[in-house]
Amino acid sequence: MKQILTSSELPVSPLYSHGVRTGNTIYLSGIAAFDPATKKVEAKTIEEQTERAIRNCESILKIAGATLEDVVQVIVLLKNPHDFDSMNKAYTRIFSKDQPARCVTKLGVDVPNILVSLMMTAVI
Repeated sequence: MKQILTSSELPVSPLYSHGVRTGNTIYLSGIAAFDPATKKVEAKTIEEQTERAIRNCESILKIAGATLEDVVQVIVLLKNPHDFDSMNKAYTRIFSKDQPARCVTKLGVDVPNILVSLMMTAVI
């Protein structure tokens, strides 16, 4: 049985769910830095977008009864690979200990204003 996770803080799409919980495992789609108030990408820098995207993921995890501490894997999708170091600055401020497994790759599509998108897997 699967539970579809949808955050009221993010724009919705008929093409995908923000997340899906099946059993004790939660899978999050590529989540970007949408501002919860405007549902637009307001952050301009990679550091700001990374932090906002992580916080957006956190809001979806909360719906499923999980926290960032339950995250076991993160896939980071970067628009510009040269943003790797700056993305890491924001990422390590939040995931400062017991870091999840992670990979970083290039974002495959050019979406206006989006510098980073995050996919997460959590187990509770």
